[in-house]
Amino acid sequence: MDKIEGKLVATGQKVGVVVSRFNELVTRQLLEGALDVFVRHGGRLEDVRVVWVPGAFELPLALQKMAASGQYQGLVALGAVIRGGTPHFDYVCGAATNGIAHVMQHSGLPVGFGLLTTENLEQALERSGAKAGNKGAEAMVTVIEMIHVLKALA
Repeated sequence: MDKIEGKLVATGQKVGVVVSRFNELVTRQLLEGALDVFVRHGGRLEDVRVVWVPGAFELPLALQKMAASGQYQGLVALGAVIRGGTPHFDYVCGAATNGIAHVMQHSGLPVGFGLLTTENLEQALERSGAKAGNKGAEAMVTVIEMIHVLKALA
């Protein structure tokens, strides 16, 4: 049986991270988790470019530009959309999620999905490093592994 699976080794990888400034209390924690994972698994901070955008809606466009540059082996999207009293939450979450998936499918690059969509700030804080782990760290783990998978499939 031939088996391909990812390795959790970031040595030599070049990764781009796009972070939403909206809800920065949460997104900064997601970023710290992602960078920590990258370094813990052999990556160098010099090999990561972090781009800040105004909100989650803008994540796909920045990811698309980074993917088109050819400078990165993988990308990570980090953001936090917290439900409010209007349907705005649904529109932003749907557009951002679809846009992120589109970038991954059309660029052929792995894109770690670190976009939180929560009911309240407490849930967002839990998922950015408190009780429920750090989804930014998980998104970076996914990208590190997928870079190896895609290299093996090439």
